[in-house]
Amino acid sequence: MYRVWLTFRSAVFWIWQVLNTLILGGPVIICGLFSWRIGYALAVTWNRMNVLGLRLICGVSWEVDGRENIPSTPCVVMAKHQSTWEAYFLPTLFYPSVYVAKRSLLFIPIFGWALYVLKFIMIDRKSGRSAIHQMCEQAADRLAKGRWVIVFPEGTRRPVGAEPNYRAGAAIIAQSVPCDVVPVALNAGEFWPRMGFIKWPGVITVSIGPVISSEGKTAAQILAQTENWIEARMSEITVPDRFDY
Repeated sequence: MYRVWLTFRSAVFWIWQVLNTLILGGPVIICGLFSWRIGYALAVTWNRMNVLGLRLICGVSWEVDGRENIPSTPCVVMAKHQSTWEAYFLPTLFYPSVYVAKRSLLFIPIFGWALYVLKFIMIDRKSGRSAIHQMCEQAADRLAKGRWVIVFPEGTRRPVGAEPNYRAGAAIIAQSVPCDVVPVALNAGEFWPRMGFIKWPGVITVSIGPVISSEGKTAAQILAQTENWIEARMSEITVPDRFDY
């Protein structure tokens, strides 16, 4: 019966997300066409409503440690990616910010259009070196405008406990701009599984690490240092088999 109850709550939350998108999606796109700042503020309101709904409906809350490590100047954020939850939450923590995301997302109605209006950094992974060059140029532009650049270095959501699969894109940005990196570890996948419908009640841990300087380092060195910190912290906050999915 408990699992049935959790399924029901998760279904209510799914409806909550759809309603939020229908209500706020249009205003984000329309306002964003005329004012990036207003459009972005509305988008973050949509994010906040989703994480609030998850807490109220499904009992999934969060705690953040290491806030003191967030620098005053925007830079590259490299975060663990296990769930949809962090895509909602991180822009509320690093404000204002843009994601580096795959170009195919632009074709999703409302959501993809909002990404375009909000000037997210959209890349075609099949373009190779050209994609890297464009990504670095766009990232430098967004950082110069005072926007954080959030990157999931593993590219896609990874199952809890999966072997790390970090890619160099974010580290190349940090080395080429140049700018610092803020590493972020989190265990959201334990409560909102990557391919799971049920949202399991509990407290997500978001851990912000010390700033990693890019000065005098290669992209490979930046990536290695970032991965080492994130994965070491993941081993501390991860509870294997927390729930019987």
